[in-house]
Amino acid sequence: MQKTHERRLNLSIAVAGLLIASVGSGFAASPLKLEFVTHAAFFSAETKQPKTLDPQVFVEDASATEATGPQGIKHVVGVRPPFIDQDPMTSKLFNAEHKPLGFDLQSWLSATGTVTIAEKDGKVTLDATFKNLQPNASYSLFENHFDTKPITFTPMDGVGKTNSFTTKADGTAGVTVTLPSMPTHVNAVLLIYNSSGQPHGMERGHIGTDAHHQIIARPE
Repeated sequence: MQKTHERRLNLSIAVAGLLIASVGSGFAASPLKLEFVTHAAFFSAETKQPKTLDPQVFVEDASATEATGPQGIKHVVGVRPPFIDQDPMTSKLFNAEHKPLGFDLQSWLSATGTVTIAEKDGKVTLDATFKNLQPNASYSLFENHFDTKPITFTPMDGVGKTNSFTTKADGTAGVTVTLPSMPTHVNAVLLIYNSSGQPHGMERGHIGTDAHHQIIARPE
């Protein structure tokens, strides 16, 4: 019995030693890996829209009156948010002021991306890759805070200096950002297209006018 007790004690000490060594070497939980989805699909599902729509961009419609869209974005006469399952994918897109964005609905909805967020030695790092974005265009990564009312947004880096990037000529991009903390389900990684061609620092920009939510990834 005494030998058995000693073996168990030695095993416990060994396990404790491994745990201490792991912590000392910067051991952390498995990386968080997420796939981006279109903001149109995410927003429509979250707000239970009767039809899937994109509140961030607009299509021409001669019957459309000046109005405020479902995400609080005011638009002028002649344009309205596109209905994803109703409007042609070849529909040209505009901003809320009826200024052309220079691409169609298909191009806008084709954007894809993946993101990995890992924590080690007290540092949280985000690595993201994107495809089918607009070529040579300005984009910014922001964090949604669903635990605030209304929902608030902050740059992924917390300071608005390293969260923006320009895509390559083929619409691809890779970006690495150091985060203030590890995101949870009350947060999301949001990619914003800067149609003005310039990022907006700590702010997202004028949503629907010179900045547009395109794709989003939310932890489970």
